[in-house]
Amino acid sequence: MRETRFHGRHEDTGRTCDATGCNEPGEYRAPGVLPAGFDGPGEWRWFCLDHVREFNSEYDWFEGMSAEEIWEAQSPGAGWSNSSTARAFRADGGAGGVPRWADFDDPLEAIGARAADIRRRADANAHYARFTPREREALNAMDLSPSVDRRGLRRRYSELVRRYHPDRNGGDRSHEARLGRVVEAYQLLKGSSAFS
Repeated sequence: MRETRFHGRHEDTGRTCDATGCNEPGEYRAPGVLPAGFDGPGEWRWFCLDHVREFNSEYDWFEGMSAEEIWEAQSPGAGWSNSSTARAFRADGGAGGVPRWADFDDPLEAIGARAADIRRRADANAHYARFTPREREALNAMDLSPSVDRRGLRRRYSELVRRYHPDRNGGDRSHEARLGRVVEAYQLLKGSSAFS
């Protein structure tokens, strides 16, 4: 499929126009009913030149947006405030704490710092590998690191029960759901083969 340089025309697609009753070649694409997302690029509708022009004249990108959302989408910095784009312009370049060359006088020090960071992450991943996905969720529910041992697990459980139990909080039941998640997580983790 070849796209010509101008006008977004895709020649030789072998498709016919998606407009009802039109048998012209479908050489121009338009957004379909399935948008692009995690599962892939979405679907396109293919139209001839006349029908893609008609589609474009009726297409409203702002449909369903509030006035504030439209204003924000039209602002010059639209899209720059979200974390995925803004983090690339942080001091660490969005690399999650990776050492920057400018922070070191000697390039070998920067390489050594990067290697130490890689080793640290590999060690953390090795600790996580001993747990099942459900056990990892339980660790997160209890705010525990993957390097925790059985004794640390019991200590953290006691601490969280004291913090969230209504009897320890003057009868306040607002933390019962959190307490339930902690108890469930502990029950799962205390029987884990990762602590053997």
